[in-house]
Amino acid sequence: MQKKLKNQISYLLSVISFLVLSLSAGAQNPYYLKKKPLKGEGTYSFLRRYHLDDNYCNLKKFLELNNLKKTEPLFFDKEYKLPILIYDYNGKSIRSTIRNNNYELALQIKRYNELILKEKLRLTHYTKSKILWVPYGMFKCPNSIANVEKIEDKKESLGYKTFPVFGKENQKIEILDKVMEGRVFYIVSGHGGPDPGARYTGGKNILCEDEYAYDVALRLARNLVKHGATAYVIVRDPNDGIREEKYLKCDKDEKSYYGEEIPKKQIDRLQQRCDDINKLYKKNKSLGVKSQTTVVIHVDSRSYEKRQDVFFYYFFGSKKGKKTAESIHRKFREKYRKVQAGRGYHGTVSARSLYVLKNTVPPAVFLELANIRNKYDQLRLILPDNRQALANWIYLGLKDALLK
Repeated sequence: MQKKLKNQISYLLSVISFLVLSLSAGAQNPYYLKKKPLKGEGTYSFLRRYHLDDNYCNLKKFLELNNLKKTEPLFFDKEYKLPILIYDYNGKSIRSTIRNNNYELALQIKRYNELILKEKLRLTHYTKSKILWVPYGMFKCPNSIANVEKIEDKKESLGYKTFPVFGKENQKIEILDKVMEGRVFYIVSGHGGPDPGARYTGGKNILCEDEYAYDVALRLARNLVKHGATAYVIVRDPNDGIREEKYLKCDKDEKSYYGEEIPKKQIDRLQQRCDDINKLYKKNKSLGVKSQTTVVIHVDSRSYEKRQDVFFYYFFGSKKGKKTAESIHRKFREKYRKVQAGRGYHGTVSARSLYVLKNTVPPAVFLELANIRNKYDQLRLILPDNRQALANWIYLGLKDALLK
């Protein structure tokens, strides 16, 4: 009797051990897909072939996984780890497979797997092979809008110029081409000086509109001068250049373009900016400049639950202002379809009688980048890669408006 009981216990222990091992195998950590680049493919084109160029996280992860630098070449006969997580599909759902209940994310992953099957990057559907491909950036960095698209069509360097306004670490700018040569831009970040603009004070860190609008304005100006344009930064901070921190320190030391104190009264402050722009416009026009554009960058403040997209405004009757706003809007819609497929983009273009739009001579476009009080919109502002993406897309929209 005792021997029989002992055998039964031994059998039960072996069954339990088998089940534990089986469960462990099924719950093993996903691994990264390994592939070889094609002959002549560099990092960007390799990632682009696998549709991984839509999220800056993918580039960062690829370099990290393979211990590479951006400038290093790839070898076509060598395998590299791609930022694609491989999961054993459980046959039930994508959400339960990756242990994430986000329906929108699951839909994006499903579309991705169907796309790469259609393009014959893999041979069987994930429901048949039980192998699910999950792009790292899509899963791990869903709030990133930054992408690895190079806005430069670089052939050879045209030399360097120094612009102290971009800060010590960023003041030396390589001129890549002359695509925007002969075009002048007035980049105006909202508020500044005694007025920080919209603020968020609900967390550990205070967010001030003028700081984030200024950082995007500087990044946009840098993009423009890289491609041969003249860019005037109308509001200037003597201490803050382009910054890579998430949380930008709020201060009140911004000055006007000509180094004057920024007035406390809103109407005086706006008039000062219009006067500076119009003075520069008159000077450049006398020098024969035919293309001059004003870009005004702000951050909105709405209720906490209101998530918003980037909105664009132009002055009533301004054909050039409308064309510019619509061009940047199209670029944002195009980019959002790519970087956050399935999310939808609801930003709009409309005419408004805003003071700077109405009182500056060069055609102007006014942007509201985000709702500073919404936790999701804040990610568009506090992530430095996202601020750069905003500046890149604005530049590309301006380029389309002026060159097409």
